[in-house]
Amino acid sequence: MPIVRLLALFASALIASTASALDLRLETVASGFNRPLFVTHAGDGSGRLFVVEQGGLIRIVRNGSVQATPFLDVSALLSQGSERGLLGLAFAPDHAQSGRFYINYTDTSGGTVIARLNVSNDPDVADPASLVRLLEFAQPFANHNGGWIGFGPDGYLYIASGDGGSANDPQNNAQNLGTLLGKLLRLDVSGPGATIPPGNPYPAVAGVRPEIWALGLRNPWRASFDRLTGDLWIADVGQNRFEEINFQPANAAGGQNYGWKL
Repeated sequence: MPIVRLLALFASALIASTASALDLRLETVASGFNRPLFVTHAGDGSGRLFVVEQGGLIRIVRNGSVQATPFLDVSALLSQGSERGLLGLAFAPDHAQSGRFYINYTDTSGGTVIARLNVSNDPDVADPASLVRLLEFAQPFANHNGGWIGFGPDGYLYIASGDGGSANDPQNNAQNLGTLLGKLLRLDVSGPGATIPPGNPYPAVAGVRPEIWALGLRNPWRASFDRLTGDLWIADVGQNRFEEINFQPANAAGGQNYGWKL
């Protein structure tokens, strides 16, 4: 028996025995999506799930049913193909009162945009006319856009940015404090725009971007704050041999260097 097949059989048996021991099962919650890449909730107690589709739609799942009307359609604003599109969604901590939420997408020129929107009078439908661009930066290639955004326990918006693409970070963006590429960013979006929170580790001086919270990331596709501890876990897409999970404790002061491409 070929060694690859033997290993596959062993892995299948191990997974099956582990699933049986833990009583793990796959269950379809909803279907019919086109390139779904993120799911979250609004934190408002409604029980709704919001599914982000790379092509530009955000769909609502309520009680297992996908609602016919999208929550948001920004497909006309996007560049598509490769790793571009609508990539991230985060609801404001006070969304139930303010109606605010935030998206991360690549615009028609391929650049990254972080934008704020509000819901309409119908909480199941966003108001596309409310879109305000809060942060924009160019992408030199079509891949490694990052895409995750999320609010930390401190109430600030964190943005995971890829190194700009191609391979092996040819522009050395991840280690360059003068660019937002290859970084974890932190912004205060509680006001009408976006400002630099006190405590961000890098000063606003020539050649340094004060939005930067941490550096040395390749393509931090997804991340998550632990709801119990406040710790941050960053899943960074590796190159060729390794995938990487970076851990940032809740009491971290910022300025971490996660190593790419060193």
